[in-house]
Amino acid sequence: MTRPNIVLFMADQLRADALGCFGSPVARTPAFDALAARGVRCTDAWSQHSVCAPSRVSIMTGWYPHVHGHRTLDNLLKPWEPNLLALLRSAGYYVAWSGIRGDTFAPGGTAASTDFFGFVVKPSLEAVAAAHRQEFSPGHRLRHAHYLGRLDGDEPLDLDEAAVQTAIQLLERGLPEPFVLVLTLFAPHPPFAVPEPWYSLHDRAAMPAPGPPGSGKPRFMAALRECSGLDALSADDWAEITATYYGMVSRVDDQLGRVLGALGRAGVTERTVVCFHSDHGEYLGDYGLVEKWPSGLDDCLLRNPLVIAGPGVAEAHVSTALVEMVDLLPTLCELAGAEVGHAHFGRSLLPASQGVDVPHRDATFSEGGFRMDEEPQDELVAGYPYDLKTTLLHERPELVGRSVAVRTTEWTYVYRSGEGEELYDRRADAGELANVAGFPEHAATVAALRGRVLDWLVNTSDVVPQARDPRMEPALTEQMGF
Repeated sequence: MTRPNIVLFMADQLRADALGCFGSPVARTPAFDALAARGVRCTDAWSQHSVCAPSRVSIMTGWYPHVHGHRTLDNLLKPWEPNLLALLRSAGYYVAWSGIRGDTFAPGGTAASTDFFGFVVKPSLEAVAAAHRQEFSPGHRLRHAHYLGRLDGDEPLDLDEAAVQTAIQLLERGLPEPFVLVLTLFAPHPPFAVPEPWYSLHDRAAMPAPGPPGSGKPRFMAALRECSGLDALSADDWAEITATYYGMVSRVDDQLGRVLGALGRAGVTERTVVCFHSDHGEYLGDYGLVEKWPSGLDDCLLRNPLVIAGPGVAEAHVSTALVEMVDLLPTLCELAGAEVGHAHFGRSLLPASQGVDVPHRDATFSEGGFRMDEEPQDELVAGYPYDLKTTLLHERPELVGRSVAVRTTEWTYVYRSGEGEELYDRRADAGELANVAGFPEHAATVAALRGRVLDWLVNTSDVVPQARDPRMEPALTEQMGF
């Protein structure tokens, strides 16, 4: 098969259950649903971290966040570290990154891994500022709900829209083939804000109610609810936030559809693999929370809406295999005929993407949090609306201790440094609301999964470079006459 073009389309903070093709009865996502209908939809795919930068770096490298210390917002990919885009570029692909992100590459890394990055259509600074205004005064119940609501005026030329229009222009002008086109949008990351017609698209009365606080959950949840005043929100408040979020998702769906339309007009659809996914999810009221937490390891934060479609990929196939997002790197490299020259932990999804029912993984792993001595490396204390959250991270670092989750088809087990263990029955308790780790009848399951975590940490603690270093300086060897 001729090497396909590749489109990487990544949303930010998109829950899998907010898409129609992943089971939402109220979502309006025709482009996502159509893409899934002509490709493979992975229903049990899991991010390796619930925060943007660690998750994105993990996807790009095939490494778990702890392998090279990429566990923070600010330890980003260095120009000399291996990554998916650099691998594809070295294999002869033209790599274009439409738009900008500040949470993947350290300075120099984007330029070293791409042939083009940035904007042809420049965003409006006014549009960016409007989506981050302060809407509610101190003391208002919605002050720290990350909600703004309707954005007035015409369709804003914000960072996402400028990136989409740039991608469309690049396709219309003609990208050298084979190409990789990267779009990493900010939506539906909070603040929850969207213009018409997306704002009014969803019936508030039809919105799914968020899950309750649950039992036996980690301490950060109650602390975050209390400091942010989220307990004061009513059912109508949550419905308004949820409908606005779903409107944001529908806007992303429309933008995806426009990019796919541009592929068609450029005549390259039949030789282009499209990969859609998110970096992580969103609480959206579950457990009485919004946004995310650095050691949050819940289903709503980590289940990833992964869809792959295009040449060499089965149509209308649903894969129920346990998948980790580190699997994306070897999958795309295999499709592209690109050699992966570094040790990593991904496993190619190509058999599953071709509709072959073969074993893939028997467990997935995710992680988060910090050691107590790493408190200075945690997220910087920020201004509104992240002021309370980031202050809590530094004033009470015990609430964000290092944590690991392992998921099998039956169980979710979480180990948290400094806190009790968690165990959830995935089949009977999909929302992971009832922690049954302390029940005597589950002691053997807890012990077995605790052992899985230990084995995983031991075997993924680092990677050894494949290239060997000489054991002596070449100049010294020459001096000695060897």
